[in-house]
Formats: sequence, structure tokens, C-alpha cells
Amino acid sequence: MTTTYLELSQDGGGAHKFYEVTVDGLEVSVRYGRIGAAGQTQRSAFPTAEKAHAAAAKKIGEKVRKGYAPAVPGQRAARAVTRRAVGSAPSTARAVAPVLWRFRTGSAAFGIHVDEERIWVGNQAGDVFTLDHGGDVLARFGLPDGVKCLVADDFWIYAGCDDGKVYDLSSKLPFAAYDIASDVDIFWLDIHEGVLDVADRSGRLTVIDHEDEHQWSRSGRGEFAWMVRADGRAVYYGDTKGVTAYAADGTGELWNTGTDGAVLFGWQEETAVYAGTGHKKVQRLAKSDGRVEAVYGCDAMVYSCATSPGGRFVFAGDSSSSVYCFAEDGTRLWKLGTGGGSALSMQYRDERLYLVTTDGSLVCVDASEAAIEAAQQGSVPVVRDVKLAAALPTYTPATTAAAVEVVASVGEAPAGSIVVECAREGGRSRVRVVSPGYEPSWNVQFPRAIREPGARFVVEALHPAAGGFYRVRGEIRRLL
Repeated sequence: MTTTYLELSQDGGGAHKFYEVTVDGLEVSVRYGRIGAAGQTQRSAFPTAEKAHAAAAKKIGEKVRKGYAPAVPGQRAARAVTRRAVGSAPSTARAVAPVLWRFRTGSAAFGIHVDEERIWVGNQAGDVFTLDHGGDVLARFGLPDGVKCLVADDFWIYAGCDDGKVYDLSSKLPFAAYDIASDVDIFWLDIHEGVLDVADRSGRLTVIDHEDEHQWSRSGRGEFAWMVRADGRAVYYGDTKGVTAYAADGTGELWNTGTDGAVLFGWQEETAVYAGTGHKKVQRLAKSDGRVEAVYGCDAMVYSCATSPGGRFVFAGDSSSSVYCFAEDGTRLWKLGTGGGSALSMQYRDERLYLVTTDGSLVCVDASEAAIEAAQQGSVPVVRDVKLAAALPTYTPATTAAAVEVVASVGEAPAGSIVVECAREGGRSRVRVVSPGYEPSWNVQFPRAIREPGARFVVEALHPAAGGFYRVRGEIRRLL
């Protein structure tokens, strides 16, 4: 058995990754990832030892030409993951917001998503919790690293983590749906019809398709890109120098607008994007040409923002533990204290404003007109502190096919189930539908970590997506 270990480490926050090739008889194993991490492994079998060694030499040569060099494992330390440096001062507001309930996650929280059924919150400890709208905890996921953000794409919920992976949380067992390049330090994500947009520390925008394959990337004018939002027309990206819109297919820049201060957060509606900045403002920019349509002035730097449907009301959270509401034209309607740290992200739904804060709390604020008026007069409800059930199980990601529940042997799939199969095609692992009634030429978006050539899996449902591929909905189980 022979092993070749290579590393590529660049100064200034560039690449910091390893590549290891092992030849063992007729098998070639390739292990790769971020330096200091276990990485992931791919194995290939060859008919002769000579062909195995030739394939290994080719892989090593390709990496050396890209700048990799021989190294000793463990000598170079893992690069520290960027944690957002945030302070939180006491609120200067005279009154506190009408908080209905509060759930303490235990660590500073950036990720939030609210849909018709549930509220999702993710924190820097790697915990993701789901709650109902009454504030009761429904489920808990334990991810390998801190959660930077939560995004939704129709039925599917994704968590972008500091380990460089994006996890699909749509079923009981989470899976790594996208594996971002090991030199990308994720700051924020958005996803539209299976296409993932990643903004990172260095100010770069990376676009990845549903098959977890790189499509295009752009370097921004600044760095620390905390804003990325996407629709079918463009990707809207914000960094320390402003906001830029790129054509969705990567063919070019559509417009660029400098903002008053570094962009610290972004939100979008159908015709506008909203940039929260370090100079105490939220700026509304037209998606068509980037012109500033309105400005919403706060009293401290803006950590987060959101709107009610259509942008009728605009909300903002600042670094001094205050939350604001503005009319569409920029008129400030109210400012109240959060009662629990500064809001790092937020979302509005059905007269409720949900905040996730620097102290790790998920806070539900009654944003109805009557409740706000009462709060301004000093009358607020008694806050209910939500408790985590001691017996609540924690679901962790499956990292191999063997970790997936087995339901039957091949040929004995449960009645009415949908069977998909993994196969090697053009040097890559693809997944296609075996069951009748589906387009057999379409690929299935499927967790890379559990793909094994020849393996078959049972899925609950498949949904066609724009671009001609299927997306899995519900549990994934394995056929022996």
C-alpha cells in the first residue's frame, strides 16, 4: 500500500486544503477536505494494479500542477473559522417590545426560517431546533459545526455550516446536500430552484448547481460578504463596498450600488432588495437598476432587517438590542428594546416578528398594531420561557450509506415506494430514478456522502424542478 499526501495552503485567507491518494492493490482511495478536518473519501476499483497506480499518478499530477505540494499530516494547523464579531449594547428605547415567548438555544444564533407550520433556529454550536408557532419545541438536529444561516427553497430547508457543508433538513435525518470548496469560508447563502449561491469571507460569490457542481464565481469589490439573495433573474450580493447584481447565469454584472457603510445583512422582496449597513441604515434598492428607493434610519449599526409581504412595513435590528418598524416610505413608526440581545436575523409572518439574537434566543414579538401601541405605553405581556424537553432526540447527519436505515433487499421494495439508483457516469456518481412513471434521463439531487455505485435507495417522493432534475422529499432509506 502506498500513500501520497499533499497540501495547498495560501496566505491571506486563500485555499487551505489537503489531498491524499492511497493505492491498495486494485483500489485507489482519495481523501480530501480542509486541513485539520477528516475530509471525505472516494474509492475506485481497477482491473489491474498497474492501472490503479496509473490512475493515482494522474490524480497526483493534476493536483501538483494546481499548486499542491507534499506535506506531513498534522504539521499545519487547521485555519480558524471566521465567527462574526458582534457586540450588543443595552437598548436606548424607552419601552420593551411585546414578547410573547422566548426560547434560549444556548449559543449566539444567526439562522432563522419561518414557514406555515414551523419556526427554525440555528446557532453557532451547530444546533438547529424546530418549534411550532405556539413556541413548543418539535425537533432538534445536531450538525457538526456552527450554523451560519438557514434558507428555504420551496419545501426544502438548508443549513449552511462552518464545516463548509450545506445540510438538507427536510427529512428526519439531515444530509449534506452541498459540499462547498474547502477554501470557501461561508458567510451567507441563498438558494433558488436548486441553485445555491454562497457569499464568503473573502468577498467572493460562488454559484453551485443541484448536482453540487461549480457553475461560476465572481470576486466582489470588497470583502466580508454578509448578503446574498437570489431570484430567477439575478443574484444580489453585498459586501463592504456595496451591493452588486449579477445575471443568474453568470454572464455578467447587471449593476453595482455603493452603500452608506458595509453591508451587514440583506433581504429581498419581488422588486427590491434591502441592505442593512454599518452606518445605521437600511437602504432599499430597486432590483431593476440598483437605484436607492428609500432609506430607513436607525440609531446604531444594523445587524438584520426584514419586511412584511410586499415591503409595506420594514423592520430592522441594531447593535444596541433595539428593533424598529418603518413605513414603506422610510417613516419610523416605532423603536422598542428586544429584551434579549441584538437581533442577528429576523423574519415577519402573520403579525409576528421572530428574532434570533446575540444571546442565543429565539424571540416571538407580537407586531400587531394594538400590541405595539400598548407596549409604547409600557404594557407588555408576561414572557413565556420555552423549555427544551429532556427526552427530545437529536438527529445527526448520515455520513455513509451504511448509516442509512435499511428497509428491504433489492427486488423487495415496499409497495408504492420510489426507487433510485446510484451509478458512475463520466467519472462522476449520478443518481437516476428506477421506478416507472418518471423521466429516466433526469438526475436526482441526492446526498453525495451516501452515494455508492450500484446502491439503491427508497425515497418518499420526488418533485420535478426547473432545469430538468428531481428533488427528494421526505425520508431516504436503503435497499440491500
